[in-house]
Amino acid sequence: MPSVVNVRGVPNLVLASASPARLTTLRNAGLDPTVIISGVDESQADGLPPFEMALQLAELKCAAVAGRDGVPEGALVLGCDSVLELDGEALGKPDDATDAVRRWQSMRGRSGVLYTGHCLRDTATGQVAAATASTTVYFAEVTDEEIDAYVATGEPLHVAGAFTVDGLGGAFVTGIDGDHHNVVGVSLPLLRDLVIELGHSWTELWSPGARRT
Repeated sequence: MPSVVNVRGVPNLVLASASPARLTTLRNAGLDPTVIISGVDESQADGLPPFEMALQLAELKCAAVAGRDGVPEGALVLGCDSVLELDGEALGKPDDATDAVRRWQSMRGRSGVLYTGHCLRDTATGQVAAATASTTVYFAEVTDEEIDAYVATGEPLHVAGAFTVDGLGGAFVTGIDGDHHNVVGVSLPLLRDLVIELGHSWTELWSPGARRT
């Protein structure tokens, strides 16, 4: 793949994640990132506290993609990873349907903290900015029948914490305390801060269609 730089000197954004929810969130915010999946083995962070796990995995994903030949020249590479903390335990994607059911039986009627690590690397300078956003999530008193039906859809098997707030699981989340987008998978206010920290303008990253009035 040839190197590409925006003709206006604005860096391309590369998303080092396979998450369709993150991609949709960024596109809705006016960005049009290139997706390059990191392929990082997430077990590398096993045993870390949830807050640290989310950040380390984000850093590993960012580094794995930033070093590849196909990354556009001068791009900003974003790595993200989300983890739900419940009773001090880090909950990523469930192992299987049985695990997802067990988690929901433990989560219902309670709250957990959703951590999303963000790591942004400027490939032109090598500078890195990283931080973790946290949002408290309150879960409904769902019934066993609702849990079984939800798990049967397959949705909770592919997301951290075994739930979504922007999909079928949204009806089972009674409230949040913090950034809504962070629960979806990428905190837009935090990402803006990281972009500015690296010396760039958030609005310059908007796609031409978003900038057009």
